[in-house]
Amino acid sequence: MVLSSLGSAILCLALAVQALSAPASNESFTFRIPPQRISLKIENQPLTVAASGIISVGARSHDKYILKLKLDADLTDLQQNITKLLSAQLDKDDPCGDHITIEHATLAPVGPSVRSIVQLHYERYTCVKAFGTRMTKRLVGGHGIIQMKFTPAIENRKTLQLRPEVESIQADGALGELLRSGQIGAMVREKISKALLSALQKGTDRSLTLPPAVQDIAMIDKAQFEGEGSGRLAIVLGGEVLISRQQTQLLKDKLKERMPAR
Repeated sequence: MVLSSLGSAILCLALAVQALSAPASNESFTFRIPPQRISLKIENQPLTVAASGIISVGARSHDKYILKLKLDADLTDLQQNITKLLSAQLDKDDPCGDHITIEHATLAPVGPSVRSIVQLHYERYTCVKAFGTRMTKRLVGGHGIIQMKFTPAIENRKTLQLRPEVESIQADGALGELLRSGQIGAMVREKISKALLSALQKGTDRSLTLPPAVQDIAMIDKAQFEGEGSGRLAIVLGGEVLISRQQTQLLKDKLKERMPAR
């Protein structure tokens, strides 16, 4: 009788411990962020980024849950208008200085990175006055191709950055030197980096893409460019963070009116 009571007590204790440690799966959920078109301007050039995502919360233990975020930003519009965008920033026609024309530019996914190839024509002139007449002399000129690769990185688990790398510069003679080590080459590389990063940061701005309930909670651990199967450019951000059971319930309550039926 005593042994039977003792056995029952041990069994009840074991079941209680198991219940405390078991994940509360009924509080897990998935919320799909519907596609939305984000309009932005870079150097007065209008662009659109299409963003969508998934938020999922699952139990890690009795009182700890893991919130996972995946955010997908379609950069097709940037990809199709990169020549026009760079032309607006870089084209120049100074009668006594630099002449720059962006002839063609491309963006293409390469693994987790994106590659930019920019073809340009450059000429430099100087002006002198002789006997009251201004004379123009061409100092250097020709065509060049700059190929760069940009790899995404995450700062403070929230901010998207880019790590630029010059892969190659093709140009003859003095123009090649200007593009490799001179001010013109540095300016072109800076403008490409700035245009791409600006579009990425605005297109993945959490205040525009995420529901208010998760804007201060969700974290980003990784980012990579993808080709979406057809060469179309997109960037995918992902991350996860542990939250409490109370945070999970509050988050679910705030999102439930927008959650699709399961």
